[in-house]
Amino acid sequence: MDIYPLSPDTLAAFRALSTCAVANAIETFDVRLRNTGFVDATIKCRFDDLAPVTGYAVTARLRTSLPPMLGHRHVDRTDWWRHILDAPAPRIVVLEDVDDPPGVGALVGQVHTSILRALGCVGLVTNGAVRDLPELHRMGFQCFSHQIAVSHAYAHIFEFGKPVRVGGLQIEPGALLHGDRHGLVQVPRDLAERIPSVVADMTTRDRRIVALCESSHFTIEQLRTLIQEMGRDAAPHEPTQPPNR
Repeated sequence: MDIYPLSPDTLAAFRALSTCAVANAIETFDVRLRNTGFVDATIKCRFDDLAPVTGYAVTARLRTSLPPMLGHRHVDRTDWWRHILDAPAPRIVVLEDVDDPPGVGALVGQVHTSILRALGCVGLVTNGAVRDLPELHRMGFQCFSHQIAVSHAYAHIFEFGKPVRVGGLQIEPGALLHGDRHGLVQVPRDLAERIPSVVADMTTRDRRIVALCESSHFTIEQLRTLIQEMGRDAAPHEPTQPPNR
């Protein structure tokens, strides 16, 4: 994958931001419709007490309900493990379960999470299932999934390194993702360095409104005036050109 990674400082700044704040900041650049760019409500954050995660998508497709032609299990795709290392760290695994319905079994449990963590992965996103939740939580491995499964069933990866669709979101290999208890958003790479400072500005503005609303001197007229003043001060942000590679 030919991906221009973020600086360590920018990655650290992202890990301090909520996904809602990142989504709000992206909206100010007007580069996409506001009802796009994030997974829908079918995908649930499994560990709402873990810190936000940021990483580059490593994509794959899997099935969990189809038995193998011979034997009792499918052959592990060790070439998939090598492919993961082609993306810069930190990495977020994105698995599209193509079964209908998805999530009969779960590929990722305690053992696979140990492997993925050793390969520099910090989280998982799937329209399928996960399992072994206490162990995954103990390892600090954030998971976004459609459901939870008891068994791995016949879980096996059959394709990787291609665009996938999870929770209504088309995700390309190497896409920059950010997620927390609220969900997961895809961050336009050419805007990423500017997002933390935009969030800081928006937070300052929001605090002015909150402070007024919590004041004993609150009036609707003051609120209207404050919002009008902030509206005059706020100018839409211009998208930047992609960074030089």
